Amino acid sequence: MAQVDRLSITMPPEVGAAVRDAAVRSGTSVSNWLSAAAAQRLRNELLGAALDQWEAEEGPFSDEELNNAVSALSPTRRRGAA
Repeated sequence: MAQVDRLSITMPPEVGAAVRDAAVRSGTSVSNWLSAAAAQRLRNELLGAALDQWEAEEGPFSDEELNNAVSALSPTRRRGAA
């Protein structure tokens, strides 16, 4: 059996209900859904730190660079590119 880290969490009832519903829609357990959500949050924080470091070394991103990033990351573009 894979090693796991058991956590006990609390959240407002409406958030708990939304998480349960999201897990059902995803066809996964609440534990797996929360684990994936936490992993995504950690990746986002690491990316944010990397971007902060980049700007500290290279200067702020230009408006053109930011607009290109928004365009490249937009959900409609990603769907259309697939």
